[in-house]
Amino acid sequence: MAVAPRVLGVVLAGGEGKRLAPLTRDRAKPAVPFGGNYRLIDFALSNLVNGGCRRIAVLTQYKSHSLDRHIAANWRMSPLFNNYVMSVPAQMRLGKRWFEGSADAIFQNLNLIEDEQPDYIAVFGSDHIYRMDPSQMIQAHIDSGAGVTVAGIRVPREEAFRFGVIEPGENHRIRAFHEKPKDAAGLSDNPDEVLASMGNYVFSTKTLIDALQEDASDMKSEHDMGGNIVTELVNSGDANVYDFSTNSVPGATDRDRGYWRDVGTIDSYYEAQMDLISVHPIFNLYNREWPIHTGGNDLPPAKFVFDEEGRRGSATDSMVCAGALLSGGTVRGSVVSSDVRVHSGADVQDSVLMAGVDIGRGAVIKRAIIDKNVKVPAGVEIGVDHEFDRARGFHISESGVVVLGKGDIIPETRAAPKLREAK
Repeated sequence: MAVAPRVLGVVLAGGEGKRLAPLTRDRAKPAVPFGGNYRLIDFALSNLVNGGCRRIAVLTQYKSHSLDRHIAANWRMSPLFNNYVMSVPAQMRLGKRWFEGSADAIFQNLNLIEDEQPDYIAVFGSDHIYRMDPSQMIQAHIDSGAGVTVAGIRVPREEAFRFGVIEPGENHRIRAFHEKPKDAAGLSDNPDEVLASMGNYVFSTKTLIDALQEDASDMKSEHDMGGNIVTELVNSGDANVYDFSTNSVPGATDRDRGYWRDVGTIDSYYEAQMDLISVHPIFNLYNREWPIHTGGNDLPPAKFVFDEEGRRGSATDSMVCAGALLSGGTVRGSVVSSDVRVHSGADVQDSVLMAGVDIGRGAVIKRAIIDKNVKVPAGVEIGVDHEFDRARGFHISESGVVVLGKGDIIPETRAAPKLREAK
């Protein structure tokens, strides 16, 4: 019987997430809620655990309290088999400094690798929405004999500036790696696409340790996993690419197979939420063969009350979580998180309501993201008139999604004057 390789999972969860503000105003990016019940980090952790990688260190830094609490409360593993998911904050083991990049985050925690003595290290990002079986990528890495294997996915060429771009060579070797290029060349079989790095890597342990130590001594380095570590290994001919499209996850449908979204901006985050709610969802949360794990709660089931003209609790083309109460309000095309209240006559369309949000009587919400514990007064309109929204200090994304941060106080001014006159 072959002995399974020892694999240590390392999840990079220290990013500030400035482009997701104001959702990251009070929390780390990986702790941002998603899909009603989940946090962004739950997707990376679920993939690793479902794929058999059950020794995982989560490297945290910025505003990590809610992230650390989420991991401690919900990601406990069996110590009987030395399985664990543990958050590791910046410990300043090498001096009084924070992590100076994703590579430096691992370098400052080399003691974790020394303690675990793994054969391979799976370094995954923490803020993407997808399903993936990492064991298949690990096996591809072992078979390749390379020092690092980088997961790649095809994306439109005009989006290349957002990613590390892989230039594939023969036998799955990486010919070149370009970090966020402004004018990337398309693939030979499709000039309108590039092969983007997913931010997931599998390293042979010695290769990673040697690369990190060399990078740490380079004062000109930005200490970035993609821009520095992977680039150097590509230049030395020791990097392989793993085609994400070949990854097979149990229970995947033809529609959601190969789904991957980088939710680094408000608009991409909003679009990924909307992907969940169609009749045949682009990303299917209901795949029980490869579940996305998260913490439970003791909330009662969602409740819909009143069935009168103009006062009907209903939700269509939406996801509604436990504890939500639609008391005479209407929800369409939206994600409603736990413990939300939608009162009589309220109308919520194409929006994301996070836990504890209260929508007052007759309020109108359109194309908005409302963070936790926000109380929207009766009759207030959000997302109806963007000039009025800006005047009230609301954040509006490039595509016109209105965003309210956690605990924001909403003025009781109802509709803009011109709208009131029109009524």
